[in-house]
This record gives sequence, structure tokens and C-alpha cells, in this order.
Amino acid sequence: MRILVATAVPVERDAVARAFSGPAREVRVPGVTLHQLPEGGPDLIAAGVGPALAAASVAAALTVAALDGAPYDLAVSTGIGGGFAPGAPVGSVVVADEITAADLGAETADGFLPVTELGFGTVTHRPPETLVRGVAAATGARAGTVLTVSTVTGTAASAHALRTRHPRALAEAMEGFGVAEAAAAHGVPVLEIRAVSNPVGPRDRTAWRIGDALMALSDAFGKLTPALESWNPHDDTHDRDR
Repeated sequence: MRILVATAVPVERDAVARAFSGPAREVRVPGVTLHQLPEGGPDLIAAGVGPALAAASVAAALTVAALDGAPYDLAVSTGIGGGFAPGAPVGSVVVADEITAADLGAETADGFLPVTELGFGTVTHRPPETLVRGVAAATGARAGTVLTVSTVTGTAASAHALRTRHPRALAEAMEGFGVAEAAAAHGVPVLEIRAVSNPVGPRDRTAWRIGDALMALSDAFGKLTPALESWNPHDDTHDRDR
């Protein structure tokens, strides 16, 4: 199985790489540099921050692979992110059963409207159900909605508004929906895994535990292989549904 793993920044990519043995080989393709791990490990890219750059980078990697006749079987968005209390405390790991663009829509006098209620677009991708269950069981991650935001939440009021609109949300990050859009365009299933580095809410850098989150991320990827090997894509569903 060929797997493409996309992080936002190199430090997250390196945390994933530590879960696998052997040095990575750099391969430059148009728009992105692949870090290919040995012995059947995934290809890693630092895709950039935000949904637009993540989508562009992942689309480039997926396109090159498809044109080479060796398409990817799974695209994974991963890295650290903010966790909604109490379900996703700092240091925990979350796997998305829904990847939702939280701020793709319009403000109205009555509140926020997602693009789906405006009559176009989509705001949610669903990763394969059995794969999500397998990853959660293998890693101890909790499954729930992971929100994609273009602006990191920094106030209690904003955090409350997000949880009100998305009561199943466990975490927020900035790239998952972009990765999912690129994967959907290629008909490739998507997965999102996040290690929680900070609570969602008032911006307090003293409460961030980036090192702990990166260690949790590396540990989670070290446990993924059985779940990936037992997953049969043909028996599962993945859908861009709303």
C-alpha cells in the first residue's frame, strides 16, 4: 500500500519519520519534496501551513504518482493541533471520523452559514469508517470531528461558537480539509490524525506542550502498521458528503 503523509511543517514530518527505521530519501517533484522512507514506509511531505497550500502540495504529489503509474492508496493529514476540552486533553491523539472546514461559508445577521447552506460546495469529508476504527483501536486515539480553520482560535468566545456549531469536534488544525479536497479529486481515501499540543480557546503559549504532542504523534505512527495492513479499501467507504 502506498501512503502519502502530509504535515504542515518539517518538525511534524520529522516526528512521523522517527516512528520508522532508516533514513529518508529526498525526491523532488514539481511543487513539493517527498521524503521516502525505506522498507515500505510512507512518503512524507511538509505541505505547508493552511488548507490552500496543503491542498496544492498534496495535489502535486498525487498527480505525479498517478502519472508515474504508481498512485497512492491513502493520503494522511497529520501533525499537532488544538484540542477541545474535556474530550481531547493536551498530549492525547485524535483521529477524524469527519474532516470539516469550520469557517468556509458566510457571516449573516443570524450567524454563520456553511457553503452547503448557500447552495454550493462541501464542508465535510468522511474518512473510511473501518480504517478510523482500526486506527483508534491501535493507537488509543479518540475518534471525532477535526475542524480545519484558517485562523487559529484564540478566545473563549470563538471556541464556544465552534463547539456550538460542531458539538462533536475534538480538535482543530489548519490543513486537513485541504488534504481531503486534493485526495477526493484523485479518488484517494483520506485520514487525519492529530496530537493535541494546546487547548482550543484563549491564546496562552505557556499552556502549549509542543514537544509532548510531537512525541505522542511519533508514538501513534509507530502503532499504525497493523491497522493499515488489516484495512481493505474495497470494503470501506469514504465520501465527500456535505
